[in-house]
Amino acid sequence: MSAPPTTPRGPRRFGRPRRVFSQVLLMQLAIVTGVTVLATGLFLAPLSAQLDDQAMRRALAIAQSTAAQPQIAESLLTTEASPQGPVQTAAERIRRSTGAEYIVIMDVRGVRWSHTDTSRIGGVVSTDPGTALAGRPVMEIDSGTLGRSARGKVPLRDGSDRVIGAVSVGIAYDSVRARLLSVIPGLLAYAGGALAVGALAAYLISRRLQRQTHDLAFSDISALLTEREAMLHSIREGVVALDRTGHIRLLNDEAQRLLGLGPDAAGKKLEEALGPGRTADVLAGRVVGDDLMTVRGSRVLLANRMPTDDGGAVATLRDRTELEYLGRELDSTRGLIDALRAQDHEHANRLHTLLGLLELEMHEDAMEFVTEVVGVHRATAEQVTEKVHDPLLASLLVGKATVAAERGVALRIAPGSLLPDRLVDPRGLVTVLGNLVDNALDAAAGSADARIEVGLRAEGRTAVLRVRDSGPGVAAEDRERIFTEGWSTKEVPAHGKRGLGLPLVRRFAERQGGSVSVTGADEGGAVFTVVLPEALRETTPGSEPGPDPTGEDQPSISGPCGPSARAQSAKSGEAL
Repeated sequence: MSAPPTTPRGPRRFGRPRRVFSQVLLMQLAIVTGVTVLATGLFLAPLSAQLDDQAMRRALAIAQSTAAQPQIAESLLTTEASPQGPVQTAAERIRRSTGAEYIVIMDVRGVRWSHTDTSRIGGVVSTDPGTALAGRPVMEIDSGTLGRSARGKVPLRDGSDRVIGAVSVGIAYDSVRARLLSVIPGLLAYAGGALAVGALAAYLISRRLQRQTHDLAFSDISALLTEREAMLHSIREGVVALDRTGHIRLLNDEAQRLLGLGPDAAGKKLEEALGPGRTADVLAGRVVGDDLMTVRGSRVLLANRMPTDDGGAVATLRDRTELEYLGRELDSTRGLIDALRAQDHEHANRLHTLLGLLELEMHEDAMEFVTEVVGVHRATAEQVTEKVHDPLLASLLVGKATVAAERGVALRIAPGSLLPDRLVDPRGLVTVLGNLVDNALDAAAGSADARIEVGLRAEGRTAVLRVRDSGPGVAAEDRERIFTEGWSTKEVPAHGKRGLGLPLVRRFAERQGGSVSVTGADEGGAVFTVVLPEALRETTPGSEPGPDPTGEDQPSISGPCGPSARAQSAKSGEAL
């Protein structure tokens, strides 16, 4: 199915984009950006907490190392707090070697014995040292005289494990923040790279989507879908869409009617829904060509198939059943007109002969001539009606006998033929017999001793029809192919198609539970045999009188030139 035309682009407008490509691209970029920002935030949040924890643990470790030195505890007990005292000297040495911001050593009163600012030695600490003096270590982020810092506090014990003071070590919080900030540029670089890759992928996907949607807006796609559904289910042409695997993905109402399928056929494999046969072969593309004929049930369908870009196909179906019947009826009518035209010439000759006999006053010869001409036609009608009691079939055979005679072919009823007037579907048998006789006429015409023999008999409720001709016959390798739609050796007629008569005969027979076969005749030619079970109604006592050998009780049929014969012969147009 061809793609819808691209909507012409109007003047550029600012505001919310309408086309699928633009909207999808913006949505994808927003998603990629949001995911990148979220991932960066989720990474930075635990990283900040981790750096804080590391700084506090480092401060605690320095404090524990300082408190573990016995000379500091001894100096705290034996000396005074002063900027040049041994406690301040030891604390400064450790601070410089560890990179801590400060190391404060205090006694149990909270008085400083060491500090980075020596003027504060001897003063009370600004934060509560109670937890450390109670013998428990402390880790925290807090603000003091030197600003915000990561702190670690531990108790200071003497040789007898008695708490005599505390050690507080601070790591400048600015250094922790600097470490965090130093990580951010690299992290942002990775995040930017991921964002760029995501944006590129989003653009490529959106461009592909743009090509597939033909740069339409969402509203256009919705409108096209609504219009397509309305169009597909309202047109009087069947539409079948297949995917690349041969499954039915769309089946409109007309296709369901023509193919005899239901809505549940969508999604099934083509062969599963239709069964094997020419119809499935045509729709699947195994038979190629334009305006391919196929028969589905009693319908003659014209199919065309168009592949799609995704590897599938769309097939359209048109119902040509009535047109085929009309075309073949036209062919039959033309043949009848040709026969009537020839009869007109013959009739004129007979009238001239009769006029001459009368002018010569040969009245007895004239009477014999008229009696002989009328007797021949009456004998033909009586021979047919004696063996075929159904008026439609009898009229068909009388008309076909006239046409055959004008084409130089002798048509006769086979010995032993007898078909009673209790057919269930006489029109169906007219179609079958008319088609077989027409084919036999085409085959036998022009051959030496051209003849056709028609046999009709009843076996219980089964009707057996047999038509034999003197034509060239059917080759053994073609005896199955002749029942395939579209196969024919004849020239294309005015209505444009051939090869449908025998397939329809077979379909009719199979619907009745019967069969059609073709064999070769002993004297040459072909023999078509049709067996139709249940073609006759049940007999009731006295409902079927036997034939009268004298012919006096037989129904009368007018000669081929009379109005009755012409009207009934027109029924032969139902033959395909």
